[in-house]
Amino acid sequence: MAKNETTLVIPERNPKQEQFFNATKRFVAYGGARGGGKSWAARWRAAVLALEHNGIRILIVRRTYKELRENYIKPMLKDLAPLIKGGVVRYNDDDKCFYFKNRSEIILGYCDGDSDLPQYQGMEYDVLFIDEATQLTEFQFNTLCASVRGANDFPKRVYLTCNPGGIGHEWVKRLFINRKYQGEENPDDYLFIPATVYDNTVLMEKDPGYLKMLNTLPDGVKQAWRDGDWDYIAGKFFDEFNKKTHVIEPCELKAHWRRYVALDYGFDMLAALWIALDEKGNKYVYREVYEQGKTISDAARRIAYFSDGEKIEMFLAPPDLWARQRETGRTTADIFAECGVPLTKTSNNRVHGWRAVREDLKLVPDADENYTARLKIFKTCENLIRCLPLLRFDKKNLEDCATEPHEITHAPDALRYFCVYWTSSADELPREQRIPIAFKYFAPAKTDNGTGYGEKIQVI
Repeated sequence: MAKNETTLVIPERNPKQEQFFNATKRFVAYGGARGGGKSWAARWRAAVLALEHNGIRILIVRRTYKELRENYIKPMLKDLAPLIKGGVVRYNDDDKCFYFKNRSEIILGYCDGDSDLPQYQGMEYDVLFIDEATQLTEFQFNTLCASVRGANDFPKRVYLTCNPGGIGHEWVKRLFINRKYQGEENPDDYLFIPATVYDNTVLMEKDPGYLKMLNTLPDGVKQAWRDGDWDYIAGKFFDEFNKKTHVIEPCELKAHWRRYVALDYGFDMLAALWIALDEKGNKYVYREVYEQGKTISDAARRIAYFSDGEKIEMFLAPPDLWARQRETGRTTADIFAECGVPLTKTSNNRVHGWRAVREDLKLVPDADENYTARLKIFKTCENLIRCLPLLRFDKKNLEDCATEPHEITHAPDALRYFCVYWTSSADELPREQRIPIAFKYFAPAKTDNGTGYGEKIQVI
């Protein structure tokens, strides 16, 4: 650097931060517990990369703009002040970008939901930083990672900072803690650097009360936030849900079992669940439709299509579908009925609904005194299985779940509409009439892009 340009002095790093700086794997995750100095390390690592490589493009992402401003924009303006004063770096608030004299760029963005992703599609970045990665869904993570590319010699890396808990807990744990890889994922590409509050010597010296605060947290939250224990999930709404208990292979559905459809409809997502009740009150979710961008009539026809040949007792839907449209005076329920799907109004009381779901998820003794759950979900219902464990408590109401990210609420809401409604079990048949009946069930087939479902029918 020329003598007339200000030199940037990088503060001393602790051993875990040093390991983070020196990591060369394509995917590097740093953290585990709160107070480990993760954001500090990410800010300085981005700055060093921008100074070391002329013309490199770096993207830093947080979930919300407020978090981005408080954890990155303001601190980086302070950290890089000597270079800004010396003309080596300038910050443009309209672009949310730090421009370096050597043509490097650090772009700051946020991803509060899937609707924020299109701004990154088609863009090319050499390095991506995702701060608090467990606040993003796996789909959002994969979409952002797709922009890390380019025909140049710059390093192509994705740095993540993360704590246990949050919407992305399961996928982060799978990749970096359990190291369970799928498809083209290469184990050699992934590195996890665990860090706790004890590694952050600066914080321990300047704010010893922070550790005392962590020690006062309730069990579960304390182990996750203080120790970085990934087996505790802070804020998980349904502790009762367990894939080993509630998810089953598709099985025979008897002809006399009662069948229902429960749905949550909006143009952003149609979520519909087909549920069968046996003689003992067990509930089997045996089919789902989870599709975006459907008009009311298209949504109704999809439900009618997958219900063809079955006796559906009721199509359960929330009260808002009976609201009259100002222009036509018709309701969404009217249009569903015209398409052959007469809806029955269920309760939209969230607290009562989630209590009903929780009752169906809890373990109860069966005739053999083995514990099982009344609710069973066919493993083909991938979105319901994916979304249930991702729900988190509403911070203002512990009897309700958070409504953000909105994408994960649709399938659980459909289940809630069914569980809260009064339903009767199938009539008990005389033993001599209990003849096994082969049952064909339709499962919407996932399309190649993973965003919707095609017309393929699966038969067992």
